[in-house]
Amino acid sequence: MPHYNRRKFLKTGLASMAATAAGPVQAANKPMNVLFIAVDDLRPELGCYGASHVQSPHIDRLASQGTLFNRAYCQQAVCSPSRTSLMTGRRPDSTRVWDLETNFRDTIPDVVTLSQQFMRHGYHAESMGKIYHGRTRLNDPQSWSVDAWFPNNPAYQTGEGQAIFKNRGDRNGLPVEAPDVPDNALQDGATADRAVQALRRLKDQPFFLATGFFKPHLPFVAPKKYFDLYNRADIEPADNPLPPKDSPEWAWAKWGELRKYWGMPQEGPVSDAQARELIHGYQACVSYTDAQIGRVISELDRLGLRDNTVIVLWGDHGWQLGDHGWWCKHTNYETSAHAPLIISVPGQQPGVTNALVEFVDIYPTLCEVCGIPLPEGLEGDSFQPLVEDPEHPWKTAAFSQYPRSIPGIGRGMGYSMRTDWYRFTEWSAPGNDFRAYELYDHQRDSQEDVNIAGHSANAELVKQLTRQLHAGWQAARPAR
Repeated sequence: MPHYNRRKFLKTGLASMAATAAGPVQAANKPMNVLFIAVDDLRPELGCYGASHVQSPHIDRLASQGTLFNRAYCQQAVCSPSRTSLMTGRRPDSTRVWDLETNFRDTIPDVVTLSQQFMRHGYHAESMGKIYHGRTRLNDPQSWSVDAWFPNNPAYQTGEGQAIFKNRGDRNGLPVEAPDVPDNALQDGATADRAVQALRRLKDQPFFLATGFFKPHLPFVAPKKYFDLYNRADIEPADNPLPPKDSPEWAWAKWGELRKYWGMPQEGPVSDAQARELIHGYQACVSYTDAQIGRVISELDRLGLRDNTVIVLWGDHGWQLGDHGWWCKHTNYETSAHAPLIISVPGQQPGVTNALVEFVDIYPTLCEVCGIPLPEGLEGDSFQPLVEDPEHPWKTAAFSQYPRSIPGIGRGMGYSMRTDWYRFTEWSAPGNDFRAYELYDHQRDSQEDVNIAGHSANAELVKQLTRQLHAGWQAARPAR
């Protein structure tokens, strides 16, 4: 896999695309619609983020017409806590959702979710695909005007894939499959079909249309034509296969999610051949989902709704593709917490910002852009000023967290803070004096290969960052 700088943005390429795009103008006296696009396990490795080896033309075009956030961070790098945090505008310690099983209606039952707030102000809110984690108990009926819709397409399409999946009981099937099938034979193609139909049905009323795509989540199954966009022989495994030096082993990713798939090692690394196959499958799934996003946005354009619709696209967290020898997410490292975020607002000038933004900021931003009042209790800030001016002074830090079982200590939590220069993490455990630290200098070590928290020369810096971390997100907020 070619190396790329996640903070680098190909401004010239996007400026060229933006020059060919018609500038949107908001229709007068109409409520602003919202097309809310979620993508599962999408890391910011796309053409618009400088990764020219990835085929993502439709997402790239959206970026060229809106604002691309080079440094957007989720609040916890796993599906349910991240999505719950985004949809409630609250951080995991406030939602008390740190796992895949807890329902936020059990912990904060009266919270008003993002789409629910739009419903309270005259919008039709509809969900298709994966927005919350889970189809039943973890989905939230109060958030939608009608029952949430989920595709029922089987994950595997070939006889081999179906047989392996059927015979593995509580474990998963093939990690990668490339069936020669139409796009809508798989879940995300069916979701795009449904979204297109919904746009036609809702075009004459204010809507909040949430469209959640499953890929590139495991298993990496996409129609063969998307695999054909890439040459596996050209794919190289990650160039930093070792864990960060001097970092605690219990902070690392164990990637048990991938180990459940057929042929994956139960311990130790994957082979180079397996790494190439997995990266190939991931990239094919990104291109497959990109095509479905393109279909939905094209229909929005065809219906004449683009000049009155805010589009926001986000991946729920990052994803490791062999970085540090890890796969999946489930860490506090940059590869897990850093995620793509794009917003397109009618009438805006396209732009790119390096400001530090957080997923809890999406809720207040959409409300402000659409003229919806903010409910009490939100823990983010509207980044509308960055849409108007990408260089606007902004937050001094973004915050994430992840729980861990710490040997000899018990259940602990890592609180991680991304500043302009550093990623700093403090590990602690309730009722215990235990503390452990990680510090990565992103000016000199953008891949977080060396933990420098224990270096004597950094003792005062660690104290300073500890004070900043403990001051919390409130102290990092932008001046308005």
